[in-house]
Amino acid sequence: MTNPIPCTVYQSRQLREEYRKYRHPSGLDIYVFPKKMTATYALFGTKYGSIHNRFRMEDEADWVNVPDGIAHFLEHKLFTCEDGSDAFERFSDYGADANAYTSFNKTCYLFSCTDRFEDSLGELLDFVTHPYFTPESVAAELGIIGEEIRMYDDNPSDRCFYGMLEAMYEHHSIRRNICGSVQSISKITADLLYRCYHTFYRLSNMALVVCGDVTDEAVLRIADQYLPQQAEQKNVLCVNENDAEPADVFQAYREQRMQVSKPLFNIGFKDTDIPTNGQARQRKDAAMAILNEMLFSRAGKLYNTLIEKELMSPSFSYGYSISESTAYNSLAGEADDPKAVLEEILHYLSKVSEEGLSREDFLRGKRVMYAEFVKSFDSTDSIANNLFSFICEDSELLSYAEILEQITFEEVCELMKTAFRQNVTCLSVILPLEGSTNQQ
Repeated sequence: MTNPIPCTVYQSRQLREEYRKYRHPSGLDIYVFPKKMTATYALFGTKYGSIHNRFRMEDEADWVNVPDGIAHFLEHKLFTCEDGSDAFERFSDYGADANAYTSFNKTCYLFSCTDRFEDSLGELLDFVTHPYFTPESVAAELGIIGEEIRMYDDNPSDRCFYGMLEAMYEHHSIRRNICGSVQSISKITADLLYRCYHTFYRLSNMALVVCGDVTDEAVLRIADQYLPQQAEQKNVLCVNENDAEPADVFQAYREQRMQVSKPLFNIGFKDTDIPTNGQARQRKDAAMAILNEMLFSRAGKLYNTLIEKELMSPSFSYGYSISESTAYNSLAGEADDPKAVLEEILHYLSKVSEEGLSREDFLRGKRVMYAEFVKSFDSTDSIANNLFSFICEDSELLSYAEILEQITFEEVCELMKTAFRQNVTCLSVILPLEGSTNQQ
């Protein structure tokens, strides 16, 4: 390298963690998080997921609409190389464990290894930056992904979750399955895949994250071998992923029948008060995480009441999700009468709103969330994936610990006033098939 690559250092004395960010001449941001662990983990990701199905470049007048599931389809097809080989095979030859995933707002290609890191990193950068799609290969993939879609459609927990999103959102593309449908993927062509690839897989829209016992010099040297030394000159991308979504839920209740022994439920609380600033979104995420821990944890009154009254099974999960265009709270479990569970939860939340939150519960919630965040640094896998998630939200990983500490009791009390209103609440239920002996 003739010119030094600009470097930004991120440190947390509190966590005793540090990582560095480099802006490669190609336009790619490279993050190196040194960690003395056995396994090294690398992730090459793009800020492109299933919700980005309507877009244009800044100098284009017309919007491009693509079929649902195309981001996931593209992820599958990238592993097939022009010579007919499969990138998975080469990772296996290097002794690396490779994988990929598509979410609502990102696509990631990754590997974990204990040896031959540089070979695996070169392979990762090489196959992701060299797409090869043909009509024949697209047609061959339709059956494979169609089977995957049918598998998810037959999964009751998955269908219950998407039922919640379908009830919650009227327009937003988050209400549609990440994989798309058998009908939607049938419209995918090689030309459309190239269009999406060249739009969203620009290196300036991507990031490489490496976490493990590696040197910055080794990572940058491999990047120089496989990446161009000049950034692409392209117009700014415009994405339209939220067509005037109303504040209220689309439907209050949605049910489906599947092969289950006991009904499943997902309770959703829609949130359209989304900060435009990434750091502000992370602060709200931290405050909501603390509030959820106060209200819904196994140590709380609500959970124990639901169990004592035998309203639901012990298995119960909850979480808050926020991104640039969507935010919602979700509670999931198993119960003979999900409507009774929702009624009990809403009654409890109304009572808490009247009587006020407990400062003792607030302090406990903060300690729990801080401990969980610290624990996430015990794994190179968790570090890399969490770091890229923060990158996609234009925020910074290590500062989240400070944000958690800064959250005040009064701040959480303010959230409580609006987070669980009736007009933002929906219930998705999977009931046993009609005629089942367990049917209510």
